[in-house]
Amino acid sequence: MRPEILRENLLGWYATHRRRLPWRETSEPFAIWVSEVMLQQTQVATAIPYYLRFMNRFPTPAHLAAADIEEVLKLWEGLGYYSRARNLYRAAGVVTSRFNGQVPDDPEAFRSLPGVGDYIAAAVLSIAFGRVLPVVDGNVKRVLSRLLEIDTPVNRSGAHKIFQLPAMELVCPKQPADFNQALMELGALVCRPKNPDCLACPLADLCRANRHHTTADYPKRDASRKIPHRHLAIGVILKKGKMLVVRRPLDGFLGGLWEFPAVPAEKGQTDRQGVESMLAAETGLKIAVDRRLTKIRHAYTHFTLSGDVHLCRYVTGRVRLKSAHGHRWVTLRSLAGLPLHKANHKFLDALKSALGP
Repeated sequence: MRPEILRENLLGWYATHRRRLPWRETSEPFAIWVSEVMLQQTQVATAIPYYLRFMNRFPTPAHLAAADIEEVLKLWEGLGYYSRARNLYRAAGVVTSRFNGQVPDDPEAFRSLPGVGDYIAAAVLSIAFGRVLPVVDGNVKRVLSRLLEIDTPVNRSGAHKIFQLPAMELVCPKQPADFNQALMELGALVCRPKNPDCLACPLADLCRANRHHTTADYPKRDASRKIPHRHLAIGVILKKGKMLVVRRPLDGFLGGLWEFPAVPAEKGQTDRQGVESMLAAETGLKIAVDRRLTKIRHAYTHFTLSGDVHLCRYVTGRVRLKSAHGHRWVTLRSLAGLPLHKANHKFLDALKSALGP
């Protein structure tokens, strides 16, 4: 394969078919960085409104670094993978204090920032600064696997390095920003996971899978492991018109988000007495369960979740948390200002109906 022909075909296609996206209307490195962080694990259409709100509130690293993490998480609410927001927040602080508020264009310096791995480093440095680095995301892996008939499963540990080698050979040294975006765009619009539009592909004549009629066989994937399931007993504890919410530890899964007290519950522990006992141990309060409000289900990347939500009354005691890092007694109105994760959002309508106006 002659890389110069591939580059010419791909860049010509991209010039005509590239989507108009807000982060492509700027050359500001911080804006490009924010967009790439959001686009990890998130579809473009979902990311756009979050990106616009985030950049309107935090146009520079200094603005982000000066904010409260709770406000940052609230703006990120619903986008998921909250470690991205926490790392971006920490990195903005480093950029502000160590790099005079300017995103560093040196690969070693940029890679030293929290949350910056191979993908983010290559994407930001190539798009914002013209560094000749290959970007390898899910779309690029799919394109390369078909183009070169690469048999390495894309979800296998270590696959990134395997795909990075041909990506490095193909990246255009004169236009790395456009080339990387074009390759990702091709994967998103044409070389799709299902029903790829090979007739519209500018690389069809160069593609081994297209030539050998093996497109449906690529990319290869290792079989997924069975996803574990967790069940929770969730308590909405009411005291004089307010509800108890607790804050998760800042470091860790869903770190820094607020939620209603919840405890793991096994089969046979979801009776009223069992729920009262478990929530009492978690919160330090003596409570009484009035009734079960509803049941929720939610899926995360690595596990599925179900939960029985119980309306509870505060009886006596002082909050002494077992695992959470902070608590508040809130009204429904003030609850709306806190960053909650999606599983809690799933029973808010039922809660509002139960509590009334």
